[in-house]
Amino acid sequence: MQVQDTIVAVSTPPGRGGIGVVRLSGKDSRRIAEQILQFRAAPEWRSWHSQMAKLADVDEVVAAFFEAPRSYTAEDVVEISCHGSPVVLRFALDRALDAGARLAEPGEFTLRAFLNGRIDLPRAEAVRDLIDATTLYQARVATQQAAGSVSRRIAPLKEQLIELIALLEAGIDFAEGDISVAPSAELLRRLKPVIEGVRQLAASFQYGGLVKSGLTLAIVGRPNVGKSSLFNCLLQQDRAIVTDIPGTTRDLVSETASIGGIPVKLYDTAGIRAGPELVESLGIERTLQAIADVDLTLVVVDLPQGITAEDRELIARAPRSLVAGNKCDLPHEAAPRVDGSHDRYDRSPDSYDQSHDRKGVVAGKGATSRGHGASVLPVSAKTGAGIGALRKAILEAIAPAGAFEQETGFITSVRHERLLAESGDYLEKARGAVEDGIPHEMLLLDLYAALRPIDAITGATTADDILNRIFSTFCIGK
Repeated sequence: MQVQDTIVAVSTPPGRGGIGVVRLSGKDSRRIAEQILQFRAAPEWRSWHSQMAKLADVDEVVAAFFEAPRSYTAEDVVEISCHGSPVVLRFALDRALDAGARLAEPGEFTLRAFLNGRIDLPRAEAVRDLIDATTLYQARVATQQAAGSVSRRIAPLKEQLIELIALLEAGIDFAEGDISVAPSAELLRRLKPVIEGVRQLAASFQYGGLVKSGLTLAIVGRPNVGKSSLFNCLLQQDRAIVTDIPGTTRDLVSETASIGGIPVKLYDTAGIRAGPELVESLGIERTLQAIADVDLTLVVVDLPQGITAEDRELIARAPRSLVAGNKCDLPHEAAPRVDGSHDRYDRSPDSYDQSHDRKGVVAGKGATSRGHGASVLPVSAKTGAGIGALRKAILEAIAPAGAFEQETGFITSVRHERLLAESGDYLEKARGAVEDGIPHEMLLLDLYAALRPIDAITGATTADDILNRIFSTFCIGK
C-alpha cells in the first residue's frame, strides 16, 4: 500500500440518498479537486471551510477542505458532497481517478490516521466498531473507545512497566559498584499494580465481548405455551406466526433484538411433544440442536398448568437456561419452582420476589437458589407484564457479576484480550522470578516479553501483516 499516494473513495453507503460524499486524502487533494470541479471564482482553500462548485454539467456540489494535520487522516483532505445518486458519485469518483488519485483500500483513511499519529490502534479499531454497531449502547461504547477510554487504561500500566524496566537496567549498570537500586520488596511492590491492572483489563472482555458480539437465545417449550408470542413480545414486532393450533412453528425463526443495549439473536423453536408428524419432528430436532448451540435457553412453561414432567425434562437438557412462566394474567396457583415447590406470589409479576442470588435465575446443570431449584419468572406475552424483569434476567444470567457497573474502559476486542492475557502471564513469571531470587538480567527478559503484547495493542510494535488484517475489515471510504 503506497501511503504517499492521494487516495479517493465514496465514503457514504451504497444506494440512493439525499447526500453522497467523495473523499480525497493526500498532498494532491486540492489539485485534483480543482481539476474535476468548476468553482464560481478562484477557489479559496481555507481549512475547515466549504465552497460551492459544479461537477461538470452533472451536479452542484459542496467542497470542504481540511488542512493537514487538522484532518481525519492528518493529511490534506477534500470532501465533495454531491446529491446521493450512485451515478453522480461514480462519475465524481471516475474523474478523480482520471486526475491522478488512487482508489482507497478498505480502511485506508483510518490507517493513514494511525500511521500519521492522529490516533492509536485501539482508537482505530473502535472506529470500525462504531461503524458496525447495531445498538445505541454499542455505538456509545465504541465512541468512548474512539475517544481513548481503553488507551487511557493501558497507558499508565505501560508507563509503570517501562519505569520498572528502566530501574532494573540502571541496577545492572551499577552492579559493579555493589549498589542495589532494586531490592526484591521494591520490585514486588512495583509489579503488583501492573499485574492487577493487566488482569482486570483482560477480564473486562468477558463483558466487553458480550457487548460487541451479543448473545444467542433459544425460546423453547411444549406446544401452545406461548413461545412465539413471547418471541414477538421480546422482539417488539409480530415476526412469528401465533395460533392456537399446536405445532404451528415447525422450523427455527430467528431475529435480533436489543436487550439492555446488547444485541440478542432470538430463536423461536418448534414445540417439543411426543408423537409428532414427520415435518414437525424435523423441527423438534432443530430445537434440540439449538439448545446445545445457543448461549442461553429460555424455557417457557404454562403458568396456570404448572411445571410438567416434560418441562423438567426439557430444562434438564439445557446447559444454561431461564424458566419463564407465561400466561400469568390467567388464574393460577402460587408461582412454582423447577423442583415442584412454590414461591409466595401476589399475582403481580413486577412485584414478584426476585431477591434470590444471580445463580438462582439459571436452571440446568444443578444450579439452584437456596436449594429449592430455579425460580420461574412470571410473564404475560399478552399484556406485557413481567417482560421488563425477564429482559433484566436474561442479561444477568449471561453477563459476569458486576458487569453493569462498568461504564467505560472495558475491552471489546478478542485481540486485545489475548495480548493482555499473554502480558499477564509474563508478568506472573517475572513475579515468580523475583520471589526466587533470579538475577535481574533474566528478570528483564520476562518484563520485556510482557511489554511486547502491550505495544502490539497500542500499535508501537505491530507487524505490517497484523495491521493489514485489522484495516482490511473496514469498509472502503473509512
